[in-house]
Amino acid sequence: MGAALTILIDGLTYASWLFIVALGLTLVFGVLKILNMAHGSFYAIGAYMAASFVSWGAALKWAPGFTLVAMLLAAVAVAVIMAPLTERTLLRSFYGRDEVLLVLVTYAMFLILEDATKLIWGAVPFYVSEPYGLFGNVDIGTQSYVGYDFALVGLALVVGLAVWWGLNRTRQGKIVLAVIHSPEVASSMGVNISRVYMLAFSVGVFLAALGGAFTAPMISVQPGISVGVIIVSFAVVIIGGLGSIEGAAIGALIVGLARSMAVHLAPVAELFSVYLLIRPHEVSSGGIFDPRVLEVAHHPFG
Repeated sequence: MGAALTILIDGLTYASWLFIVALGLTLVFGVLKILNMAHGSFYAIGAYMAASFVSWGAALKWAPGFTLVAMLLAAVAVAVIMAPLTERTLLRSFYGRDEVLLVLVTYAMFLILEDATKLIWGAVPFYVSEPYGLFGNVDIGTQSYVGYDFALVGLALVVGLAVWWGLNRTRQGKIVLAVIHSPEVASSMGVNISRVYMLAFSVGVFLAALGGAFTAPMISVQPGISVGVIIVSFAVVIIGGLGSIEGAAIGALIVGLARSMAVHLAPVAELFSVYLLIRPHEVSSGGIFDPRVLEVAHHPFG
């Protein structure tokens, strides 16, 4: 019973930050019709920024609770700086082009951002464990679990509900949905498509950075963390469906629990667990690049 509970909690914790990151990826695809290969880089930059902000806060002797605010501000800073820089200067000129070309452009952006993080933060790992102990421990039966893990699950629920509410219950969200379903019709009705694209991409970058920021206390922040994240994020959106909030949640749960089971029951299978989950959901040998997969863009968030 104890082992099953541990697998469940570890799986939920992993699924929580993964859902936040994958939600940004699926939102960007739903609105901009771009499979953003650089999404993992925004996660990594968010983690690095959070590590830096928390370190500065510790040097300035901030109260421990302010480290959570620092991590949130780090994610906001990444979105404010990186979203306009990448969307306006690079992506905007490629909208409407062939999907494979867009993938290559975002892959190039991924390579650039990887080198940029190494130039700024170096190759030495960052450790910011202070926020991880803020919530103490939670005792369930004879087992003790870190409270931060449960807080991360709560954050994922809040983020998911906030994005759903923003899209379906606000005026701006309904404009975004209109652009998703028919950019041409929305434009003819006076909607500023470029502004909507900028908004959606900014939210996507923020969610990736937020996932990275709040994962930073749990990991070693070092070069290369973006690669694994983009792989599992694509696994989530493939399993749950490109452009689906509910699908991203289900996909994250499946990936998180499968990985947790592999880690605890068969560690050697951890590297293969994600691939084994993706394989049944490939519609053909073309995988995510198959035209039938890319056509999901015409019916997102359904």
